[in-house]
Amino acid sequence: MSKLEIILLCVTFLSVAFSVGVFVYARACISRLLFVSEELRDLNAMINSFANHLKDVYELDSFYGDSTLQSLLAHAISFNEQMDTFEFIYSITEEDPQKTEEEEEETEDLYEDTEEEIS
Repeated sequence: MSKLEIILLCVTFLSVAFSVGVFVYARACISRLLFVSEELRDLNAMINSFANHLKDVYELDSFYGDSTLQSLLAHAISFNEQMDTFEFIYSITEEDPQKTEEEEEETEDLYEDTEEEIS
């Protein structure tokens, strides 16, 4: 083998090794991103559930007008709105787009109803 062949063989080997390394790294990053996306979606679902439950408790006759619950409800809604800014992350692993749209409409209805009650 000549020097040129040896150099080309080394460069080819390094190129293949680099490509494999980039592939493994990209796969690991995508895997982590998908995991975070799923976890954020679960967190968003829990926050929506909490806000809905809090609204239901606030609407009970025995608690209606309670300033502490009213403040807690306003805080939960504010937090939920802040979580919606991360929608682009948890929509990556969106399983059923129609279901997500229905959940968004429910959340928007909750915001509108609660804002009217709080005001």
